Amino acid sequence: MLAIENLTLKYGQSQILNGITLNAPVGQVTCVTGTNGVGKTSLLKAIAGRHPFSGGRVALNGIDLPSGRAALAARAGVGYVPQGREIFPLLTVEENLETGFACLPRSEHKIPDDIFDLFPVLGEMKARRGGDLSGGQQQQLSIARALIARPKVLLLDEPTEGIQPNIIQMIGRTIQLLRDRGDLAIVLVEQSFEFAYLNSDHFHIMQRGLIVDSVPKSHARREALLNALAL
Repeated sequence: MLAIENLTLKYGQSQILNGITLNAPVGQVTCVTGTNGVGKTSLLKAIAGRHPFSGGRVALNGIDLPSGRAALAARAGVGYVPQGREIFPLLTVEENLETGFACLPRSEHKIPDDIFDLFPVLGEMKARRGGDLSGGQQQQLSIARALIARPKVLLLDEPTEGIQPNIIQMIGRTIQLLRDRGDLAIVLVEQSFEFAYLNSDHFHIMQRGLIVDSVPKSHARREALLNALAL
């Protein structure tokens, strides 16, 4: 579903990504991991159009996505759950979800029932302001908002950051359920090794803006991954 070829990205004169190539297939969780500062979040921002890339190619279902055009990427089927959640604190839960309608024709401006099946707490708190939710509830809201637009690829940036353990387990089960539906590619950036190892199908390890190793979970040894990540 998602193909990235020789992707490069700069912030000013600083080279952040140095030729990233990876594929994210439908029905799998593709994990991009590595220590802090290696370019994982920048990679997701490039895919989502949040920051222009300077070279290479990002293609969704064989169609190239333009550099730095977030609205076009979203309409093409890229769902982005950013680090820090970025929900609208003064809007209600329901209004936050409705912002996902921007990518859809007016005839589809309806929150699907399965959103509240996946995240029951959001159904209970539809009228509550987003800023009044706990961190874990806000993370659920951020994921649900991305799913409203019916993405083909879901980008998750550090979904467990600052989240209580019981919500982390729930988010893991949700990721597995979305993967098993078989109609979505998921790209997970995650610092928590245990969460990433439990919920991913393929690992891409980044160092200094490069992918230095790629391995399917079926061939991955926990100790080797931990050593590569220097965790």
